[in-house]
Amino acid sequence: MDLQLTEKRAFISGSTSGIGEATARLLAAEGAAVIVHGRREAEAVRIAEEISQTGGTATVVIDDLSDAHIAKMVSQKALASFSGVDILVNNVGLYPHKPWFDTPDTEWLGLYNSNVGSAIRLIHDLAPQMKEQHWGRVITIANGVATTPIPFVASYAASKAALLNMAINLSKELSGLGVTSNAISPGPIRTPGTETMFRELAVRQGIPDDWAQIEAFIVEHVAPTPVGRLGQAQDIACMVAFLASPCADFISGTNMRVDGGAVGIV
Repeated sequence: MDLQLTEKRAFISGSTSGIGEATARLLAAEGAAVIVHGRREAEAVRIAEEISQTGGTATVVIDDLSDAHIAKMVSQKALASFSGVDILVNNVGLYPHKPWFDTPDTEWLGLYNSNVGSAIRLIHDLAPQMKEQHWGRVITIANGVATTPIPFVASYAASKAALLNMAINLSKELSGLGVTSNAISPGPIRTPGTETMFRELAVRQGIPDDWAQIEAFIVEHVAPTPVGRLGQAQDIACMVAFLASPCADFISGTNMRVDGGAVGIV
């Protein structure tokens, strides 16, 4: 299926690994010119080069979005890369694992600035051009814990709840302007970060260092999903690509759960 993304320009924050990387690769494969963003320049350059080698179009913008002045420069570079941005994917975010009372208020506020503040800054800088051209997509990566919070990621869950609310609220602000805003709430997804966490848990539980056995344990005891497996970054990237396409013109203000049914059984 042709998602009609040729000549569209996409900025994917935090796209040097995991969901962001998978999204950048898929949007490029669908014909979009993509801006790979992150703080690890070597990884960003590698991904952009590999996209280019397979016939796609990609460039790199490096820097931190948690500082307002630096984030403004990132946005300016992004807009200059392909003379504009049609699709913004708010994916960047920290994922700490700390109990409630081991997380001081300064860490809660710092995480909010990184996860939510970064998205707000990009929207302020990139959405006006979308409004002017009467076409655009803002896609925000939330999480299942935004609506079904779990204690050991309390600050992260709260930041994702804020992102979810923000994405739906933004759709109302953009009403009638040809720009949609939607959120995606992944369930348990195998990324480099979660794989490390799951492997460490498996060691404590005496599970052999075999990913098939580890995943089976996680799906049965830690993060059950009716589909019987963990999600892959590609599962989220596919939803991003659909929401970014003209096929989703009539979808806005929605939270798309891509969780294998996990939220529904918690």
